[in-house]
Amino acid sequence: MADYNHRETEQKWQQFWDDHHTYKPEEHTRKEKYYVLDMFPYPSGAGLHVGHPLGYIASDIVARYKRLKGYNVLHPMGFDSFGLPAEQYAIQTGQHPAVTTEENRKRYIEQLKNIGFSYDWTREVRTSDPSYYKWTQWIFMELFRSWYNKDNDRAEPIETLLEKFATNGTTDVNAVCADDIPTFTAAEWNAMSTRESYEITLKYRLTYLADAVVNWCPALGTVLANDEVKDGVSERGGYPVEQKLMRQWMMRITAYADRLLTGLDTIDWTESLKEQQRNWIGKSVGASVKFQVSGSTLNVDKTNKPEPFIEVFTTRVDTIYGVTFMVLAPEHELADELTTPEQREAVEAYVNAAKLRSERDRMADTKAVSGVFTGSYCLNPLNDEKVPIFLADYVLAGYGTGAVMAVPSGDQRDWNFATYFNLPIIPILDAQKDVDQQADNTKEGHYINSGIINGMTYKEATATLIAWLEERGLGKGKINYRMRDAVFSRQRYWGEPVPVYFKEGLPYLIDESDLPLELPAIDKYLPTETGEPPLGRAEGWKYQREYEYELSTMPGWAGSSWYWYRYMDPNNDNVFASKEAINYWQNVDLYIGGTEHATGHLLYSRFWNKFMKDRGYVPQEEPFKKLINQGMIQGRSNFVYRVAGTGREGAPAIFLSLNQINGQEVTPLHVDVNIVENDVLDIEAFKKLRPDLAENAEFITEPDGRYIVGVEVEKMSKSKFNVVNPDTIVEKYGADVLRLYEMFLGPLEQAKPWNTNGIDGVYRFIRKFWRLFYKDNADGSTNWIVTDEQPTPAELKVLHKTIQKAGNDIDAFSFNTSVSSFMICVNELATLNCHKRAILQDLVLILSPYAPHITEELWAALGNEPGTISKAEFPKFNPNYLVEDAFEYPIQINGKVRTTISFAIDRAPTEIEREVLADEIVQKWLEGKAPKKVVVVPKRIVNVVI
Repeated sequence: MADYNHRETEQKWQQFWDDHHTYKPEEHTRKEKYYVLDMFPYPSGAGLHVGHPLGYIASDIVARYKRLKGYNVLHPMGFDSFGLPAEQYAIQTGQHPAVTTEENRKRYIEQLKNIGFSYDWTREVRTSDPSYYKWTQWIFMELFRSWYNKDNDRAEPIETLLEKFATNGTTDVNAVCADDIPTFTAAEWNAMSTRESYEITLKYRLTYLADAVVNWCPALGTVLANDEVKDGVSERGGYPVEQKLMRQWMMRITAYADRLLTGLDTIDWTESLKEQQRNWIGKSVGASVKFQVSGSTLNVDKTNKPEPFIEVFTTRVDTIYGVTFMVLAPEHELADELTTPEQREAVEAYVNAAKLRSERDRMADTKAVSGVFTGSYCLNPLNDEKVPIFLADYVLAGYGTGAVMAVPSGDQRDWNFATYFNLPIIPILDAQKDVDQQADNTKEGHYINSGIINGMTYKEATATLIAWLEERGLGKGKINYRMRDAVFSRQRYWGEPVPVYFKEGLPYLIDESDLPLELPAIDKYLPTETGEPPLGRAEGWKYQREYEYELSTMPGWAGSSWYWYRYMDPNNDNVFASKEAINYWQNVDLYIGGTEHATGHLLYSRFWNKFMKDRGYVPQEEPFKKLINQGMIQGRSNFVYRVAGTGREGAPAIFLSLNQINGQEVTPLHVDVNIVENDVLDIEAFKKLRPDLAENAEFITEPDGRYIVGVEVEKMSKSKFNVVNPDTIVEKYGADVLRLYEMFLGPLEQAKPWNTNGIDGVYRFIRKFWRLFYKDNADGSTNWIVTDEQPTPAELKVLHKTIQKAGNDIDAFSFNTSVSSFMICVNELATLNCHKRAILQDLVLILSPYAPHITEELWAALGNEPGTISKAEFPKFNPNYLVEDAFEYPIQINGKVRTTISFAIDRAPTEIEREVLADEIVQKWLEGKAPKKVVVVPKRIVNVVI
């Protein structure tokens, strides 16, 4: 065979793997399972760039390694194929999103197969496939049919709640539910109409309809999740996002808040990611307190409704005597009626401005002070003092109750607000210092200016106040969470239809036999002229030809919150996955993906998994045992430098090579990295690609004629012209080289820049490895040079060092150091002129997870059955081969090394001295003289002094 042809070899084996379903797991096996999963990708029309496969390569190495270690490996791939990009394209072009999605999917699969991943493609799933989203809809229905029993700390079928109502009313019901639930006896429940009792159950179900403050994006016509909003604009498209109160489907993820926290201690995730989830959940122990609104200022009709109260949650109820003002979120439900006529204009202007700021921005902006007085007051329940009520956007409607009792002496943000609006600052502890200069949130000392708790310590005061409030019905001890129930609606077309219809204004589930509820055809993918979501355009789309369907679709995270189970049994029409499959595969052993999903997908997935465990559908509490977040591969941007003032109004531009700038004023311009090699620009290619910049331009080059570009590491993106297509790399260097190089760049979890210039070293390594098996002849042919000779101790030592290193590195997910060890191994074997089957066959096996194509080729060439390398056994490390039985001593004559002599490790120093002095080379340097002394340092050196 001629010199290694990577494209021919790689295409050959990729076709073989496809034809033979090489990576399909075994059925009904007693083998131990290992489930390796990559985070569900969205099939973007842009395809992959070289940064995307990083995590996929790492997971594939582990999958291949685990097969060699005897595991039955499940390593699937599919697509999270609903979403905004395809729908935005549909709006622009009129093309159905399914068409775009399918084209993008095919492109992704082509690229993924091109890199040689060991996916079982027979298990591919797509969230937009009705046979898949049938089960997403079914899980929604199960959530609707469930409630959370706090006594048992789990979700249960709604029927168990109905039994409690029928037996004892609400007496022994301890549930996660709406705040405004009525209490009733069993007799009252049993006397209710069907509609009345059904309405009550809607307040308990794990998915429910409610008015919620959401991230509304008018340009996209939909609600966005918090993780889809960056700096006040949509992540997709950069459109403005505002806060808006809307009727939405919600999921009671808060029911699982404590279990989501404690579950973090049972899984092997990075501490930084766990901390992100802990902060997002935000558990706080404190008290709920009611502040009665002062009737003298309330802008309501007192004859028709009672004076309301403002409920606050505080972790420092001990500071209640220091409250000098109340702050509500601009979206607070009482904001409008608390606003007096005199303050109406100012309040409305402030509320409208707040709508344009995302919650993320409002939380992050800790320095700016803004707010507006409503004109109303409430009463401190401890001393009945009037407290002015303000609106301020640093308070969020969804956290706690959307209200903060402001204690400026103990909280810096409250202090800033009080100082800005000239409000009182009351010290409440004798240990507080300089509260006229800044807040002091100490809990030390004894209380002052604090009525019934004066003289008490923090612990005493907290217990006393909670007891006092609870006795009078003015408050209670409470655990609160920053996390809110999840919005489960999108006003879009390209998503899962919600399996709900409305009858007399109430939501009901469709019959399970009617699943899947498929997306109907519509004329265009925009909201209706009356503002309804796009599904409102579907003609005659009604349940049983009578009832209106829900017109919002499910959010982007719905289908990705359970998909790992469908891979276990993807073609089952009767259940989402069989009990047999679920009980065998259990949960994911290794999950690899980006950090951007820490508080979105990963929380929702854990929530749904815990719910499914509660209902007996899955055996494990947590879906992902070990999680690794791969770092980002950054782009290495290149720049040309245009002399300032040139290239305008038809005048030719002048471009200076990097070393020719010499202080001149220039404008750096991104240039396509694919026309740069070793930081040298292909000027003619630049002229063809960018005639708008370079036509008739003058290029001032280096004296040798090269144009040297500038370099900067940035995020890889089209706008920076630094995107490198993996297809290009595979075509030029091979998929094995791409895989090895991406691992060689650095630790998996760290960010690192891509530099195509560095790939040549890996390319040469692959060919050097090939030459251990084949010898090039002068006529261009090659000879097979592998022999059946017995390996030497030195060769076995080189091999087993590498076996040990490769196994340990994969177990530790330290892939970059393995690649270095492979290079060292091949260099050492080449130096030893080793071409022995006993060494090379094991080397092929340990390299195969990283470079599967060339190793498949060589495995077959070594006489093994073609395509069976994945069924072989990873070589066993033998530490005996690393035991040193001899040492090569450097022999110094008067401090300079003149030769080396090998001696057994256990050789006595006197014997070493005698043989050194008898050595021919040493005798030459002694020139017949007797040495003054000979120093033998065992296993280090011999020094002869003359």
